Amino acid sequence: MSPYCFWIRNNVREKGLYLCIIEFQLNPYLLVSFNSSKMKKLITTAVLLGCIFIISGQSADIPRTPFTQMYLPVWEEARDHCLEIAKAMPEELYSYKPTEVSKTFGEQMVHIGYTIELLTKRYVRGMEVVPDTPDANEMTKEEILELLESGFSYTTEVIYTIEQSQLDETCVMYHSGNTVSRAFAFFYVQDHLTNHRAKANLYLRMNGIDPPEYTW
Repeated sequence: MSPYCFWIRNNVREKGLYLCIIEFQLNPYLLVSFNSSKMKKLITTAVLLGCIFIISGQSADIPRTPFTQMYLPVWEEARDHCLEIAKAMPEELYSYKPTEVSKTFGEQMVHIGYTIELLTKRYVRGMEVVPDTPDANEMTKEEILELLESGFSYTTEVIYTIEQSQLDETCVMYHSGNTVSRAFAFFYVQDHLTNHRAKANLYLRMNGIDPPEYTW
């Protein structure tokens, strides 16, 4: 049995940093065999391991560019408010639409959830994508919420991992024909979902439901 042991007890996020708490314990029955040289090596290894965890924790928790670090809280606020609106509408009213030519509430939410990922792939990452929107009429409220969360998660991951060289590239917007940076395209993804979220917000009011309070 070893006279000593150590382990990382926890990996705690504190103000954007990951703190590694290292515990060390001597075996009280084998103190006689204590070896100071081995102990120094052991402690050094533990400290180095803790530093590695701290560095990897920070890099995984912070976007890689100044722009995406600035944009992340803006995106998270948009995500949270959209999900609140989607959850506020009862499932039996997901088929509601104010006019014959309007999308239903469910279709608005599916359009948001699906195009978040599609537009991020097309304009932010420069990928070739072919639209294939799911049919909201064949989906439950829970399935639509999962689609929304999946779309938001995809773009959030891109925000964390995209490099500055990619953000500096340009792309041509489909509707306007304008040439913009891929960084600017993030705002298009957000503006597009805001447009449809605002319409869905009105659907709530038209059914006597107070929409979630907008905060910033």
